[in-house]
Amino acid sequence: MSIPYPNTKLFIDGQWRDASDGRTIEVGDPATGMTIGNVAHASRGDLDDALAAADKGSRIWAATGAFDRYKLMRKAAELLRSRADTIAGIMTLEQGKPLAEARSETMGGADTIDWFAEEARRAYGQIIPARMGGVSQFAIKLPVGPVAAFTPWNFPINQIVRKLSAAIAAGCSIIVKAPEETPASPAELIRCFIDAGIPAGVVNLVYGVPSEISEYLIPHPVIRKISFTGSTPVGKHLASLAGLHMKRATMELGGHAPAIVFDDADVAKAIKVLSASKYRNAGQVCISPTRFLIQDGVYDQFLDGITSAARAIKVGSGLDPESQMGPLANERRIPAIEGLLADAVSRGAEVTAGGRRIGNVGNFFEPTVVANAPTDSRIMNEEPFGPVAIVNRFSSLDEVVDEANRLPFGLASYAFTRSAETIRALGLRIDAGMTTINHNGLALPEVPFGGVRDSGYGTEGGSEAIEAYLVTKYVTEMAA
Repeated sequence: MSIPYPNTKLFIDGQWRDASDGRTIEVGDPATGMTIGNVAHASRGDLDDALAAADKGSRIWAATGAFDRYKLMRKAAELLRSRADTIAGIMTLEQGKPLAEARSETMGGADTIDWFAEEARRAYGQIIPARMGGVSQFAIKLPVGPVAAFTPWNFPINQIVRKLSAAIAAGCSIIVKAPEETPASPAELIRCFIDAGIPAGVVNLVYGVPSEISEYLIPHPVIRKISFTGSTPVGKHLASLAGLHMKRATMELGGHAPAIVFDDADVAKAIKVLSASKYRNAGQVCISPTRFLIQDGVYDQFLDGITSAARAIKVGSGLDPESQMGPLANERRIPAIEGLLADAVSRGAEVTAGGRRIGNVGNFFEPTVVANAPTDSRIMNEEPFGPVAIVNRFSSLDEVVDEANRLPFGLASYAFTRSAETIRALGLRIDAGMTTINHNGLALPEVPFGGVRDSGYGTEGGSEAIEAYLVTKYVTEMAA
């Protein structure tokens, strides 16, 4: 299958443009290791232009009625759906995931735009009863102002569309710093808003060295809010920078999700659901289940089942319709995963499936299962961010809750049990922003999405997500 790959420009103040100094960054195909195109590298001058545009766009968009914002967003969503096949091909070329996953991500992005379009019409304020006659008291919702959004490469559309849609729905302008590894599919998302008629300056798109851009945009007085998705160490640095300048921040950071299977669970269903979730996007998912904690009575059955499931996955180019898992997006992840596995094995763990790089062309790695990794092994403490399932056993509810909560991360968690009592206990006791029981019900537009502790704060889904982009202003008046 041959898919043309476009070079990607900056989008600033309503115009696609090259970097002012002509710099570009090469973009590679993770399935072949070959360079397939380039992306413009923003200079300081380009960032200043984007800031000026966002400042202007913020005033224009804040004065645009909620119903008009809603109509434009719905149009952008329909454009995204109509272009899903083309965008999926571009995403697969630059990121590696199978075409079916790329198309699903694109279509899901359209659903997210629709959700926030509806929220734009429902950013309600309050009328507050006054203590005396002739006085009116109002709490009104206003856009916070220009937003800076920073997103990673693992979901090139999904990670942007939540931030972009919430900002646009609230009446904010935005500067998106999209990933240099996967620049073209985010540009196509932005193009849908442009073609829907978004005014110049409301949406701006830049690329470059992440640290240079974030450390320039976040302190800038034009920017009023930041949203970041990425690693915990980087997130902590950016959150401290935002705090230093009193900027609002939403942080969606790393995880190391426990997946708990009890003796009374439907084990076959647990294997099917958890293996699909584990090896989706080659495990490069912040909410991916990683620590599989299996009760003694079904441990052997589960280990045999997920080992067989991992061995059955067809790995190959995402452009091959038979591929079920593509390459890792970055070559650097391979030695990182190999190091984690070597440490675990040296401490007594057993690799029951996979564990090796595939071939010497592209970033392919076998779907992997590791059994009985000691608690002090690196892989039980560091997020693998790859196609690795760690399967350990437990005996009691208290024991597994302690293990689930042992790490400082608290993003996603999974469990399978038929016990209503256990379900209630897990919902209350697992220290995570999200817990899904007996199915995978995470990341829908209408439900909360976010973590606690070192996995960040704030939500990027559900009815609360737009609140981070709004300020509540109190207005009171007395009849003259």
